[in-house]
This record gives sequence, structure tokens and C-alpha cells, in this order.
Amino acid sequence: MAGLKSSKQRDAILRNLQGRYDHPTAETIYFDLKKDFPALSLATVYRNLKVLESEGLIIRIPGNDAEHYDGNFHNHYHLTCRHCKNIIDLEVNGEEVINALPADFDGEITSHSLMFFGLCPECAKH
Repeated sequence: MAGLKSSKQRDAILRNLQGRYDHPTAETIYFDLKKDFPALSLATVYRNLKVLESEGLIIRIPGNDAEHYDGNFHNHYHLTCRHCKNIIDLEVNGEEVINALPADFDGEITSHSLMFFGLCPECAKH
């Protein structure tokens, strides 16, 4: 966060996201951090998530119930479980094929987003 003024709350939000793989909502992050930051408001969490996203430090993932956030900003994919609604990381082979999909495009693609839908391993067992 070289261009950002340091903030204990923003740093805590980023650490919280980078240490997990469950793609929490802003509300989940808020409740996780509230015990360490009693004066923290949900509006502050949303504002800092927006800043972290604009700086390219986190990813915002639209969900059916709410927006979810991911501290892993490296290119990877997600699956939304149609049963439990959880969003999980999904490893995909053939990323070079996905990057080559846009045909007759004279611009430059710097990233992409791809969401898979189905059942997570836990829900698929039932």
C-alpha cells in the first residue's frame, strides 16, 4: 500500500482477507474485527474494502446474497455452490486458452474474471 496513508483498520481488513480462503462479505469482516476495534463501523469496512480494491490489493466478487471479497489478487477462478452459496477457489488448467478466447480484438487484455457454478465438494457428497 505504497500510495496509501497507513490505517490500522485498513491494515487489519487486508490481513483478515489475506489469511482466509472463504471469501467473506463485508459484514463477516466487520464482525471478525469488531472485538479488536470496538469503534469500527460497517461503513468504515465498506469504505476500506473499496480503497483496497481500487489499489488492486483485493478482489470483489459479486454474489447472490452480497458482495464477497478475496485477499488473493493473483489470477484464479471461483465456483459458487448452488446449494450452500459458498464461493470457493477453483484451480483451472488451460489458462492460456481462456486468455486467447477473445477473437479479433485489437486491444490488450490485462485480466479476466470467470465464475463457475455447481456444487462444492461438501454439497456434492449429499
